[in-house]
Amino acid sequence: MKLNLMYYFMKPDKLYMDKRELMRRAIALSIESVKAGGGPFGAVVARDGEIIAEASNSVTIDNDPTAHAEVNAIRKATRRLGTFDLSGCEIYSSCEPCPMCLGAIYWAHIDKIYFANDRKDAAAIGFDDDFIYQELELPVGQRRKAVEVFMADEAIEAFELWKQKADKNEY
Repeated sequence: MKLNLMYYFMKPDKLYMDKRELMRRAIALSIESVKAGGGPFGAVVARDGEIIAEASNSVTIDNDPTAHAEVNAIRKATRRLGTFDLSGCEIYSSCEPCPMCLGAIYWAHIDKIYFANDRKDAAAIGFDDDFIYQELELPVGQRRKAVEVFMADEAIEAFELWKQKADKNEY
């Protein structure tokens, strides 16, 4: 990818990118992913114009249905920064995050989401997440996947322990 210096700026000893170049990087990752046998999605986690982590979709490469670009990038960013809290970071995604990725972004406390293609663009090529959004609106007993609340009386012990734990690391 050709470096366009009008979209970069310097700080001592580092080259920083503006949001256009960060999104271009996410888009480039999505294109590279298709060529490498992955899905057409790329994501970049950045802080103050510096790329913290980047990744593409590797669902089919890794045989992992959770290996979406955003989740992969978040995992790399948390390892690099040594924290589960990515406050102060932004994520650039080549496509509107699916419900799983959106949840991961919220749990990671990422400050802002930028995306290029939207969910309708994704649906047009066979990545339609609308059924998940519809399922989330339904009561548990009406969802397509069978759900049964099971052994809640035993499972509550972990929640009680968590509630009482004085030195817990809240997230």
